[in-house]
Parts: sequence; structure tokens; C-alpha cells
Amino acid sequence: MESIDPATGRALPSDAIQRVLFVASPVHVYNIPPMMPGKGHVAATWTADAPDGSRRQIFTARLRVIETAVPVPGSADGDEKVKADIVLEDSATGQLFAAAPYTAGAVVESVSDSSRFFALRVQDEAGRKASLGIGFEERSEAFDFGVSLQEAQKTLDWGGGHSKKLVAVERKDSAEKRDLSLKEGETITINLPGRFGRRKPDPPPPYSENENLSSFSLPPPPSSSSSAPRGSGVLPPPPSAQSVRKKRLSAQELGFDDGKFGEFA
Repeated sequence: MESIDPATGRALPSDAIQRVLFVASPVHVYNIPPMMPGKGHVAATWTADAPDGSRRQIFTARLRVIETAVPVPGSADGDEKVKADIVLEDSATGQLFAAAPYTAGAVVESVSDSSRFFALRVQDEAGRKASLGIGFEERSEAFDFGVSLQEAQKTLDWGGGHSKKLVAVERKDSAEKRDLSLKEGETITINLPGRFGRRKPDPPPPYSENENLSSFSLPPPPSSSSSAPRGSGVLPPPPSAQSVRKKRLSAQELGFDDGKFGEFA
């Protein structure tokens, strides 16, 4: 299928590559008044009728964001010229209504009072420019439109980095992929850490209140059936009266004579 330049309608080289980043239909197109100083574009003035009674909506279109890559003739490194265009087409026939080459961020400007409307700077083949208003019926479509513009900016490398162009990625995917499988006899060496790894310190034993108090507890008292050892601090039971009587000696047995004077004093 022959590729067509969306901005001019002319045929592109056979090795050119195109990619559609976004499609939405229907999109309402407005003939907008000049931007208001200090307020920017206001969509409320687009949807209202003009002072002369005419309607500002002039067309209902299909909007597409198209990325085109054309190889540079005579380039040994395979350099390509990449561009992006925002095109408004007849949704029934596909005929081009207007095109806006996306060469700067000012080509698409948001309005101050709605997230569904934008001011679009279109351009014809002669280089003449005009501003048209576009409005989406759903906020989700307007959000996706903004995402596609961000993707186009990355491909055009507006950030000044060395981002890879989408066309180069697609051609790399179609080229032969590297074979990373192991050949016969090849091995892989993997360095693992120590067998057990780094040992973690053992957690302290859980605190037990009964265990700490047990070292300060007193031994139980001896039972009445067991005899107390000497030096244990426990007094023996008192002797009985019979044993005391046997041990007591009278004065006569000790060799003293009481006589008439009674006991020896």
C-alpha cells in the first residue's frame, strides 16, 4: 500500500514507515476568535454563537496523530527523518480537511476552562497558518490525545537526550534476534555467598519472672518426721519430765548431809 504524506497528500518513498499514534472520531472543529490577553483561549466562546448569529462550529472530523519516518537518501548509517502530524479528515471519505505539523509544543494549546478543548495551529502546503479549535466529546479521548503527543515528543527527541526512534526499534525487532542459548560444552559459573550466609546473632532468652525469683526462694521447712541436723538452726524438742528426773541427783547422792540445818547453802 502506498504511503501518503498526511500534511501534503503526496506519495512517500516506498521504504517510508508510518505509525498512527491516536485516532478519535467525532471531533468538533471550531472557527475560534483571537486569544484573549491574560486569559488564553476560552472554549465557552467557541460553543456559543457568534455575534452575527453564525455558528462557530464549522466541521466534524476524524482526528489522527501520525508519525512518519523517511530514510535520508545516501546515508550510510541508515539515518531517517522523523516527523509527526495532527490531521483532521472527513470521517466518511478520509479526505484531508486540515493538517498541523507537530514541530513545537505551541502547535497544540490547552484552553483555560475545559480539559476537552484545544487550540490547534494548522498549516497548508504554502506555509500559511491558522488557528482552529477542536473539541472531544469524552474526557478520556482528550487525555489519550495528550498522551500521544507526549509519545511523539519522545520520538522527535525534544528533550535533547539520545532516545531511540520507534522506527529503529521496529526494524530491530524484525531483524534476526541474538541467540543467547548455551552451546554444547558451555557452562555458567555462579558465585554464591557462604554456605550458611551471614549468621544472625541469637536472640536473648525470653524473660521469666518465676525463673529470676527462684534463685532467691527459701528452702522448705523440714518435716516433723525427719531429725534436724546439727547446726541447722532448728531447736530440738524439750526433754520429758521423766528424763529430767533421772538425771537429777539428790544431795545425799553427792555426799552432802542436810542435817538439821537443811540443805547446804
